[in-house]
Amino acid sequence: MDAVGPAPRGVKPKLFSSDFLSNKWAKAFFFVVAFQAVICVGFETYVFARFQFSLELQEYELDTRPDLSDDERKSLKAQYKTIPTFLALFIFGFIYVLVLAWDALRRKNTIQIIGLCLANLALFIYTILQIDQIRRSIAELKAKGVIKPDPNHGEIWQRSAPFLIAVPAIVGVITLAMSGIAYQLYREFAWDILKQIGADYRMKKRFLHYQVYIALLKFDFFFFLGFTIQFIVVVNNLKNFELGLHVAAVPITIAILLCAAFFTQRENKIGVYFIILLDFGALAYFFFKLVRIYQTGHSQDYAAVRQSLTAFAVMTIVLIVLTIINAFVCMSNFGAGLKVHLLSPRLTDPEKEDANSYQLNDQKPALPSRMTID
Repeated sequence: MDAVGPAPRGVKPKLFSSDFLSNKWAKAFFFVVAFQAVICVGFETYVFARFQFSLELQEYELDTRPDLSDDERKSLKAQYKTIPTFLALFIFGFIYVLVLAWDALRRKNTIQIIGLCLANLALFIYTILQIDQIRRSIAELKAKGVIKPDPNHGEIWQRSAPFLIAVPAIVGVITLAMSGIAYQLYREFAWDILKQIGADYRMKKRFLHYQVYIALLKFDFFFFLGFTIQFIVVVNNLKNFELGLHVAAVPITIAILLCAAFFTQRENKIGVYFIILLDFGALAYFFFKLVRIYQTGHSQDYAAVRQSLTAFAVMTIVLIVLTIINAFVCMSNFGAGLKVHLLSPRLTDPEKEDANSYQLNDQKPALPSRMTID
């Protein structure tokens, strides 16, 4: 999905441009996020390595244990996958936040920057949940002889716990730092936004609604994918057909989110109505899964990742609801002149642009605009 923040006048931001790092607050924001990604992924990787070195049995060897019942075997396999799943999610999560930070800063998109602060807060909550889940997984695996004793270096939990506790502490501090820097960026970018879209309050409000909608689509993707990864890897009793549907849902979701941005930018009401209908379907699906996680007869299949699946399901439901609301708000702005400014080409000569500059006007939507959403 394309980013929607304003770029410097007369200059189309390049995908890998680092010009924004000349701004001290932008530089601080990006390097704070990068520091978080490097340190936290490093700690998670250490825990994963300790776990791998401590295994007495590989996963496939559990099938050869005659002392295990089918339910015990399924439970152990789920617990076996918990730590690798957390590692995969954190690598994806921190890198995704880093990429969105790069994109938001180079386009001076304050809405996306604020969204990143909220997304980091969600990661903070998730890092707290993982502590108890990994502790329980290690305890169950150890009780069944899957994890070997380590007399030279202590128990695996004792060696891993400090790193697992340090991760949410680091993420919490980084979230506060990101929020403080985001405020400074908002103040610095405010003038650029004014130059980009003019002083017309109503048009600025319409553009804000559009920015919020596109940012929500980006975060929808992250939480949907996070839920799906956990569901596919850890949850037991998935039939091949059901597993195939969940795998196929990932590229389909990407296509839907891209179409949502495309239809909204071009003010295609039929397309947006279709996307909203799909959003309601996704909402029903996540409500169903949230109930199923705690439903008698099925809850045991989700035991290994119940807390984290619940957190991701709730966050996704909230985001989908906000996305639907913003889709209707954006549609209410159709035909009021914003489409011309979203689709008009950016001028390449700043001096020429200054000579012909003007403020956006509701009564003259067909005039050329300096604002472009790439």
